Amino acid sequence: MSDEPRPFELEGRVAVVTGGAGGIGRALAAMLAAEGCRLAVVDLDPARAEEAASALPGGARSHIGLGVDVGERAAVEAMVVETERRLGPIDVYCSNAGIATGPGLGDDGMWEAGWRVHAMAHVHAARSVLPGMSERGSGVFVVTASAAGLLMMMQSAAYTATKHASVAIAEWLAVNYGGSGVRFHCLCPQGVLTPMVTGGSPTAESELRASGHLLEPVAVAEAVLEAIRADRFMVLPHPEVQRYEQAKVADRDRWLGGMRRLLQRVTG
Repeated sequence: MSDEPRPFELEGRVAVVTGGAGGIGRALAAMLAAEGCRLAVVDLDPARAEEAASALPGGARSHIGLGVDVGERAAVEAMVVETERRLGPIDVYCSNAGIATGPGLGDDGMWEAGWRVHAMAHVHAARSVLPGMSERGSGVFVVTASAAGLLMMMQSAAYTATKHASVAIAEWLAVNYGGSGVRFHCLCPQGVLTPMVTGGSPTAESELRASGHLLEPVAVAEAVLEAIRADRFMVLPHPEVQRYEQAKVADRDRWLGGMRRLLQRVTG
């Protein structure tokens, strides 16, 4: 049996990118369009979604923009139906939407919002698109998690916990659906130059800068496409994250002590 990755041609495919009007999502949409995909760009704000879709190569003739709350099951189901009605069966689904969840332990509202977007949005998407992909024996399902889902975001308990949920859901899907011909990818970047980072908490940005370099969204999108071609589950645009996770598993007490020292450094 060959160890070569299974080929997956993106030309002519139908792709959905949630959180697609900015940051990593916009870069992913642009790169998939450049590969020949027809895109449904999904964002909470319909005007932003339509603008982002129109800016892609081929514009409104090839792509659509849809305003969707991905934390609502009915809204995701309706979006999938609308996308397939207008573009055809969905071949690639990038469940990419994410939100900042505030500092510290936060309040109940931030925990609920993080759970809806970072966990249930992936579940709603999987329920909606994986039966069709599995029946066709082909497809790509990308979960955007975070290095915080493997390690932590010291500034936010809710972000840390809900991004851990993202990773766990992606792993579960890969085990339970991976034999169907659908390939699964879990994106875990560290710091990325998006408004969530540069326009958010200065302390959170300091934490990310202290942990490693900040990447442009296009570099993250390139890492996703490379993982699709290689049929590799874990997508680590910051390779050092693998070393950090290995250190965490090897000696958790030592790792926790190191994180406490890093926290003291970034908070002054």
